Amino acid sequence: MTYDQFIRAVESILKKEVRDNITVHLHTNMKNNGIRRYGIMLAERGINVSPTIYLEEYYQQFQRGVSLEAIVSNILKLYEEVRFERPWKGNPIKDYSAIQRKLVYRLINREKNQELLKQIPSVGYLDLAVVFYVLLETGPFGIASVLVRNEHLRSWNVSKEMVYQAAHRNTEYLLPDEFCTMKAVIEELTGHREYEGRNVMYVFSNRTRSFGASAILYDGRLAKIAERLKENYYVLPSSVHETIIVAESDAPAKDDLDEIIREINETQVDPEEVLSNQAYYYDRKEGKLLL
Repeated sequence: MTYDQFIRAVESILKKEVRDNITVHLHTNMKNNGIRRYGIMLAERGINVSPTIYLEEYYQQFQRGVSLEAIVSNILKLYEEVRFERPWKGNPIKDYSAIQRKLVYRLINREKNQELLKQIPSVGYLDLAVVFYVLLETGPFGIASVLVRNEHLRSWNVSKEMVYQAAHRNTEYLLPDEFCTMKAVIEELTGHREYEGRNVMYVFSNRTRSFGASAILYDGRLAKIAERLKENYYVLPSSVHETIIVAESDAPAKDDLDEIIREINETQVDPEEVLSNQAYYYDRKEGKLLL
């Protein structure tokens, strides 16, 4: 069964299984790095915010032998966990005064998102772009947000600079940063105690670990890391969700770092989550991040 046939089959079965007050339809969305994703949107009568459940991982399960019926059952379970239980009053992002304290920013790759960046306000940073979202809700299953587009700025009658300043204030408050050793992260994920030894690599993100690479923009954070390491260091763009910090004295040559990043991006990082193929360098004397 091809992926398109799989999507249609899931849609057909879901329509028979959902409650009468829920409609099911296919949804296509252009995501980060120009990746087009296909999902199922379940719209509940009386609720004006509907989750989209993307199907790529479910198709991989199907290819490994999981039945369509089991997959549909899992989709319905997920929907019950992530569905909104009450409608948003009116248009949740129509009034700028109501959402300006919910504006946050994210970092994405500038070159890979050229088409998207024509449609949205952005600010250049190194080889990246700072883009803006309205943060609607955070929960155990992720973040509900709305991408800020050029038409929003026109509707709000505000400038890109005003949006950037609001997002800069809000993001580090709503999504506080987190700096910890790579060893601690691995132990948390695996439940196994890692080898004893000197910490060489650190993970820098936000506490939700969702689009946490933007923490490098927070005021004074990179300088504090330099104080802790007591030397200059490299920032490796692990993904849009986090960066890895390596002290200069512990790092290989810059060209070798770039090659490692490219190889990891090609083999281990979801294409939608790739941030950049090159390392950045924090210079304590200049007090800023450099290419």
